[in-house]
Amino acid sequence: MGRSEEVLGEALKKHDRSTYQLSTKFTPQIADSSDNPVETMLDASLKRLNTDYIDLYWIHNPADVEKWTPYLIPLLKSGKIKHVGVSNHNIEQIKLADRILGEAGYRVEAVQNHFSLLYRSSEQAGVLDYCQEYNIKFFAYMVLEQGALTGRYNVDNPLPAGSDRANIYNGLLPQLQALTDQMQAMGAKRGVSTADIATAWAIAKGTTPIIGITKPKYIDDEILVNKIKLTAEEISLLESLADNANVDTRGGWEQPMDA
Repeated sequence: MGRSEEVLGEALKKHDRSTYQLSTKFTPQIADSSDNPVETMLDASLKRLNTDYIDLYWIHNPADVEKWTPYLIPLLKSGKIKHVGVSNHNIEQIKLADRILGEAGYRVEAVQNHFSLLYRSSEQAGVLDYCQEYNIKFFAYMVLEQGALTGRYNVDNPLPAGSDRANIYNGLLPQLQALTDQMQAMGAKRGVSTADIATAWAIAKGTTPIIGITKPKYIDDEILVNKIKLTAEEISLLESLADNANVDTRGGWEQPMDA
């Protein structure tokens, strides 16, 4: 565990710390029994990343918001972390974390939840509205649903057999065909990919999509996505087709956002 932080920390050694921002996370489910388990896990990340502070530190999964959130306060005061985010938290948990931090003069400044055309529970539960009202940045992950919304896969060309992605999504591909066909048509009209349309939709909803970059050329694609402007009619059509697909892509680690 932590190998990715070690690799990143090594790569960043040649760069001045002021030229980049770092984000990492605390996971309650694997916390130890030290006096401050959050600080213990943070210190391990700081060592691997070769830095003395983290710009944005996440509570990755909710376990007991009242228990874990206060541990962040001394880390904010010391400067070891600059900003706090919460991931996979529902609306009530976000509000509770924000209140606890607020009593010490801090706040939740970012939320990271699963959000895509196929899984809009953060919008339906009021999380997006809350974030917009209180100027909290919302980061959307799984915008492309692990490739199912890229247009690359369909009934005739399913995801690679034996993979976790295939087990989850291949059975849903027939239901997604009308949606991905429409996304492909919208992309073709603009000279962009189906995946770009899925990402542009997420941006249009006021979120910041988290996109995995496996090849340098994808960076240019993501820069161009910001220039794609979907109309209100197009957004409505995509959401209607997504609703008609009637699929549930909530991960086993996720709780309902309105719980």
